[in-house]
Amino acid sequence: MLRLHRPLLTGAAVALLLCLIAYAGMGTLKPMQRWQWMDIVGEGGIAVMAGIWLLMLLSSRLKGRVTTLLATGLAAIMVGEWADCLDEFFAIPKEQIWDNFLEAALMLGGMLTLTAGMHYWRQEQFRLTEHLQKRERLFRNHRAFDRVTQLATADYLREQIALEQQRQQQASCAVVLLDIDRFHLINRRFGQAQGDLVLQAVGHMLLLNLRNEDLLCRYAGDRFAILMPQTSLASAETMAQHLCFMVHHMQHSCMGQRIEIGIRHACTMADAPPESVLAKLNQQLSQKLNQALEPNPSGEPDTLAAA
Repeated sequence: MLRLHRPLLTGAAVALLLCLIAYAGMGTLKPMQRWQWMDIVGEGGIAVMAGIWLLMLLSSRLKGRVTTLLATGLAAIMVGEWADCLDEFFAIPKEQIWDNFLEAALMLGGMLTLTAGMHYWRQEQFRLTEHLQKRERLFRNHRAFDRVTQLATADYLREQIALEQQRQQQASCAVVLLDIDRFHLINRRFGQAQGDLVLQAVGHMLLLNLRNEDLLCRYAGDRFAILMPQTSLASAETMAQHLCFMVHHMQHSCMGQRIEIGIRHACTMADAPPESVLAKLNQQLSQKLNQALEPNPSGEPDTLAAA
C-alpha cells in the first residue's frame, strides 16, 4: 500500500532534508551545554509520532482526496515540529525571521489541512456506516468480522441479541438461522476457494434482501444468522422463506457450471439467553436435516445439482 503513496513520502523526506540543510547552512551549531533536552524530547517526539501516524495512514488507505488531505496535514506537522526541534541545535540570527515563519506556517497549514481532511473523512464514515449497517448495527468492532464473508461472527451476534434484549425488553425480536444445503459437496467438487466464493455470494444476496435494521452474521461454516428487531415470529418466517427463495434462484457459477444452492431455515424469538436461542435454532435445523434424509434410506451418496 505504501508504494501507492511513494511521491508523498518522497516529498516529506525531501522536506525534512531541506530543513536540516537550511538550519545547518544559515545557523551556527549551539554548544551541547545550551541544548534544552526537555524541548528536544518534546518537539522531536511530536515529529516522530506525526511520522508514525503518517505511515500508518498511508499503509491502510488507498489514494483519494481524504487520504491526500490527511497525509499532507500530518506531513506538514511533522516537518514543522522537525524544524522546531532543529532550532534547539542551531542558532539563527535574530534579524532572520524565516525560521519562525517556517515553523508557524507549517504547523498552522498542517492543522488546517488535517482539519479539512477530517471533515471529508467524517462524511466518508457516514457513507460507510450506511453501507455497513446490516453488518454492524449498533456498534463497530473490527475484530468480530469474518475474514471470508466480511460479516459479523457468532460472538458478535450473541452480544447483539443480549443488547437488543436490554434495549427493547417489551418489543418482539426474532432470530433466523440459515443453512446451505450440501455445502460440503461444493467444497469437495470445486475446492475451498470456490466454496468461499459461494459463501460470499450468498451473503451478498441476503444483504440485498434484508431491512436496514436487520443484522446478518456468519454463524459458523455454511450457516448464516439474522437478527430481526421488532419482528414477530410469523413475519420472520415469511422473510426467511423469501430469503431462501432468492438464494435458490440466484445465478451463481463455479468453473463455468451453474450451481443450484439450496438453503433451509429455522426461526425463533429472542426471548431467552443468546446461547439458548441459538441452541434452539440449531436443534430445529438438525430436525429438518434428518427429515430431509429420511425419504432416501438407500445410503446413496449425495449429488450436487449443476447446470
